[in-house]
Amino acid sequence: MILINIPSQPILAASPIDNMSEARYTARTLPQVIAESAAAHGAKVAITDGDVTLTYAELETARIQSARAFLAADLGKGERIAIWAPNIYQWIVAAIGAQSIGGVLVPLNTRYKGAEAAYILRASGAKMLFTVDEFLGARYPDMLADQSLPALQRTVTLSGAAANCQTWEAFLASGEAVSADEVTRRAAALTPDDTLDILFTSGTTGNPKGVVTCHGQNIRTFETWSATVGLQSSDNYLIINPFFHSFGYKAGWLAAIISGAHILPVLNFDLDTVLAQIARDKISMIPGPPTIYQSLLAHPRRGEYDLSSLRLAVTGAAPVPVELVRQMREVLGFEVVVTAYGLTETCGVVSICRADDSAERISHTSGCAMAGTEIQCVDKAGKAVAAGVDGEIWVRGFNVMQQYFNNPEATEQALTIDGWLKTGDVGVLDEDGYVRITGRIKEMFIVGGFNCYPAEIENILCDMPGIARAAVIGVPDERMGEVARAFLVRTADAQPDEAAVIAWARDHMANYKVPRSVVFLEALPINAGGKVDKAELAKLSPVTAR
Repeated sequence: MILINIPSQPILAASPIDNMSEARYTARTLPQVIAESAAAHGAKVAITDGDVTLTYAELETARIQSARAFLAADLGKGERIAIWAPNIYQWIVAAIGAQSIGGVLVPLNTRYKGAEAAYILRASGAKMLFTVDEFLGARYPDMLADQSLPALQRTVTLSGAAANCQTWEAFLASGEAVSADEVTRRAAALTPDDTLDILFTSGTTGNPKGVVTCHGQNIRTFETWSATVGLQSSDNYLIINPFFHSFGYKAGWLAAIISGAHILPVLNFDLDTVLAQIARDKISMIPGPPTIYQSLLAHPRRGEYDLSSLRLAVTGAAPVPVELVRQMREVLGFEVVVTAYGLTETCGVVSICRADDSAERISHTSGCAMAGTEIQCVDKAGKAVAAGVDGEIWVRGFNVMQQYFNNPEATEQALTIDGWLKTGDVGVLDEDGYVRITGRIKEMFIVGGFNCYPAEIENILCDMPGIARAAVIGVPDERMGEVARAFLVRTADAQPDEAAVIAWARDHMANYKVPRSVVFLEALPINAGGKVDKAELAKLSPVTAR
C-alpha cells in the first residue's frame, strides 16, 4: 500500500515517499519487469485477444522471439520503431521486443491520415513501421504511398498483408538465427535511464512535439498508479483506450503487466459486444473517459447482462458529473471509482483520487499529487499562489519527461532549471492538496478523451480551397464532453458551406479533430495584441454569427 502524505500547507501539494522508501526503491527496465511478472505469474493468462491466449510465461517467450527479430533487423539502441495499429496482442509483443534491446517506441494514432502519420515518422526518424493492412476502412500502407519517408527502412504488417510490406510472421521467422543469449545481453546492458518511448503531442504552434521518457520513470509511475487505484493480479482488465495513447498503453497494458493482471484488448468499441464480454470474461477493470460509462448506463438492455464482476473504474480527460460517479457505484456496481489527471509530458499521470473519496470530490477534482511527486499552482511570475487561487499548474518529480525530442527550445520553455514542468493548464489546489482544473492556457480541449489543439486544426483548415482564415474553439457536447467549432473567413472567390467544410475536414484530419459546427464570418475578431479574440468567438452562436 502506498501512503500519500499531503502536507498541511496548501501552497504546495506534495506526495513524497519517505526517505527510507526512496532509498529502498530499485529502478528497473521494461525487460526486467516482464521477466519478473513471468516468474511470479508464469501459468496465469496475461493476454486474451480473440482466439489467442498468452500466459505470462508465453508472453516472456514472445518478447524474446520478437527481440531476436529486431536484432536480425539490426535495430540499434536508441533507434525508433513506430506502431500504427489498433489494439491487438501483436502491438504489445512488437513494442516489448524492440524495447527489450534498447529500441524506442513511437506510437501513431490510428485515426491519422497519411500526412499526419508521415509527419511523425519523419520527425522521429523511425527506422521501422509496424501497422496493419486495413482497419475500419483505412488502408494504412496505402496512405503512406506518396509520402517522403527517408529514414524508414522497413514496414511490417502485424496482421494481414500489403504490397511492399513484410508480414509479422516473416518478421518473427527472420530472427530464428539470432541467439536468445544476445537478447539477454542487450537487455542486461539497458539502464532505467535509457529511453523507452517517444509519444508525440501537439502544442499551440500546431506542430506535434515528441515527449521523451525513460524505462525507470514509466515503470515507477505505473507501479505507483496501480497501487493507488488498486489494480490487482486478479483483475480482468478490458482495455478500451487505444494503445497509441498513454491511457491504453501505459495505464493499460504496461500497468497490467506490472500488476500481473489479465489484459483483454478491445479492437473496436461496440457497446453490445463490450456488455457481452463483461459478462462472459468477468471483466473487473474498465478505465476510460466518462463517455464509456455514460454509454453503459444508457444502454436500453443493460439489465440483460451480468455486470456483477465490475470492480474498478479510472476516469478523467473530461468533466465527470457527480451523478455519473454515483450511478457508476450504485447502478453499474463499481467498488472503486477514481479520477486522475495527467499529461504525456508526465508519463501520463500527475494526480489521482483515492478510492474512498466522496462522489463530490471525485467529480470536482482530479485528485492529489501522485506519491513521490509535487504539484503547485503559480502566478504569471512563477510564484506559488495560495490554496483556492487559480494559477498555472506546475509539476515536479520522477514522472516528468526527459525532454522534447530534437527540440531544445521547447524543452527549455517547458522545464524550469529546478525541474518544474509548466503544464500550461490552469487549476486550483484546495487545502488538502487536491487539484481542480479550471482552464487551459494552451487552449487545448478534449473530445471524447482525445486532446485537440486549435492551432493544429486551424492550420489544416486553412489549406482548404476557399478558406482564407480559420479559428477553432472547443464547445460543450453532451456525449463527447467537448467538440470543435470552426470560425472561418472565406476567400472572395469561393462560397463553401458548412457541409463542404466538414466533409473536407474528414478527409484531411483525424475524426475527433473534425469541427462539428462551422460559423462563417466576414472577419475574425482581433484583440489589442493583434491575435484572434477567442473569448469573443465563444460568445457567438452559430445562428447569430452566420
